[in-house]
Amino acid sequence: MAPIRTYTDWNKRPSDLEDQIEPYRKYFFICEGSNTEVWYFRKLIDLRKTLGIHPLIDIRLMEKTGKDETVSNPKALIEFAEIQKKVASNKFDMKHDRMVVVFDADIYKNKPEQYKEILELGNPNNILVVTYPSFELYLLLHYDGTCKEIILPNAELILENKKIGKKRYVGKLFSDKSGMNSKENPAVGELAINIDIAIEQEKMLNQDINNAIGHLTSNVGKVIQFIRNDTVVTNEIKKEQ
Repeated sequence: MAPIRTYTDWNKRPSDLEDQIEPYRKYFFICEGSNTEVWYFRKLIDLRKTLGIHPLIDIRLMEKTGKDETVSNPKALIEFAEIQKKVASNKFDMKHDRMVVVFDADIYKNKPEQYKEILELGNPNNILVVTYPSFELYLLLHYDGTCKEIILPNAELILENKKIGKKRYVGKLFSDKSGMNSKENPAVGELAINIDIAIEQEKMLNQDINNAIGHLTSNVGKVIQFIRNDTVVTNEIKKEQ
């Protein structure tokens, strides 16, 4: 198994003389894609302090390398995530840390039972972040007004998500709005700056991953807001003292 590359901004301090502290809880993100989602979550990690995330919480992006870079099937991704928890160098604390597995659910369009199995496999020990049909739907939410003006009026076409040239329908909608190819342009990561807009607009879509199939779905913003609101850290520290 190729070593995994971890991206974090933890302890990026102006001086090596400053005290180094260890996070109380780490959220490890592992994504289906190796470009779009990686660019986005890298930027999100850079914004950790701006987002008001508890100072003892760290967000870490686990980037697949080598032959593991092609691991994208949700089932394989969840199994891969479980293996990473046991790799000593990843420093995953089974008691405090959380693994966040990010994937698109469109491959289960006509396989609802298989999707149910994926949720049963991944839910007990992980936080599942799901978009349906794809991550581009969530990216569109970062532009103010797009849910009412673009997404909802085209809901049926987005759900069908047929190919238009080299892109799927929702990918073309995103490209037309942003002027970027989400698969090729690292600048898509900069959209994370507008995450508050995305979080609010996402509430107009289905956020319940149990009902993702056949519904415009994203719970990315919901999970990010959950991390921002994570005050259990303070409460748990008090309990342990």
